[in-house]
Amino acid sequence: MMNDALTSLACSLAPGTAIQGKWNGKSYRLLKQLGKGANGIVYLAEASGGHVALKISSDSMSVTSEVNVLKSFSKARSQTMGPSFFDADDAFIPQLNKNVSFYVMEYIEGPLLPQYISSKGTEWIPVLMVQLLSSLSVLHQQGWVFGDLKPENLIVTGPPAAIRCIDVGGTTKQGRAIKEYTEFYDRGYWGYGTRKAEPSYDLFAVAMIMIHCVQKKECKKTGKPKEQLRSIIEGHPFLNKYKKVLFSALNGQYPSAEAMKHDILTAGQCIGSKRKDAAKPKPPQAKPRQGTVSQTRYKPKQKPAKNNGLFETTLILISVLALYFAYIVFFLI
Repeated sequence: MMNDALTSLACSLAPGTAIQGKWNGKSYRLLKQLGKGANGIVYLAEASGGHVALKISSDSMSVTSEVNVLKSFSKARSQTMGPSFFDADDAFIPQLNKNVSFYVMEYIEGPLLPQYISSKGTEWIPVLMVQLLSSLSVLHQQGWVFGDLKPENLIVTGPPAAIRCIDVGGTTKQGRAIKEYTEFYDRGYWGYGTRKAEPSYDLFAVAMIMIHCVQKKECKKTGKPKEQLRSIIEGHPFLNKYKKVLFSALNGQYPSAEAMKHDILTAGQCIGSKRKDAAKPKPPQAKPRQGTVSQTRYKPKQKPAKNNGLFETTLILISVLALYFAYIVFFLI
C-alpha cells in the first residue's frame, strides 16, 4: 500500500502542476497520472524536448536506486528493455509544503503485453520472451534482478515489435531480498523458492508471464500449487509445446537467461519444422513394382514360346512326311 505521503502526492498534483528542479533547474509540467506503486507515482509530463515520464517519490533512496538501474540499461546500447534516463533532481511542492525527489525518463508508448498478444496471437509470445530474456541477461550480468516482473510493466512498441519495461521500481541488487513483487509472478508464493534476488527469480516470472498471456487471468493457488501449474501447462496446446522450458524455469534449473532463451528458440524451431512437415503435400503412392517386374519378366519368355511352337510343328511335319514316304515305299515294293 502507498504511504500517506504518496497518497497526498496523488491527490494534490493535478494536471498542469509545474515541477521545477532544485539543482539542475529543469522544469516540467504534469499532464496526467500514468501509474502508481509502492514507492512512487509516475506522471506523463511535458518538457522542453517533448513528452517524458516523470516519477515522484518521497523516498530519495528509492529514487537513487532506480536511477542507477536506468543508467545500467543505458550502458547496454543494444538493449532497449528499460526507458532511457534523462534527469534526476529534487523539487519543492507548494501544495504539500515539502521537498520530494523525482527522476525523468523516456515516455514509452504502446499496448501492454497482454493486449498485444490478444490482438496479434500467441505465436508472438516466444518472440517477445526471447527479446525480454536478452535484456534480462544484460541486467543480470550487471548485478541486478528485475524483481517485480509482470505483464503490467511491459509495453510492446513498434513496428518492429519490441518489448519495453515501464517500471523499474522492483529492481534489486543480486543477493538481497526482493523489494517488490506481485504474488502470481512470485516463486515464493507458489512454493518454488525464496525471494532472494537472483537470476532464477526473474526466469520464474518469465514462465508465469507466458502462462498469463495464454490464460488471460491470474489465478489463486490451490492446496497443491505445483500440481496446479503443471495441469495448466499440460492442459493448453500452446503451453504444452513449451512445457520443458516452462518446467525448467519454474523449478529454477536455468543458470542464466541466455540458457532459457536458447531452449525457447530450440522449441520454436522444432514446432516450426513439424508444421512445415505437416503442411507438405504427401507424394502420390508409387505403384507396386511387382506387376511391372512380372510383365518385364514375362515378355522375354514370349519369344522362346513362339520358337518352341515352331520347332514342335516342324517335328510333326517331318514325322508325318517320314511316315508318308515309308508308306509309299512299303506299298511299291
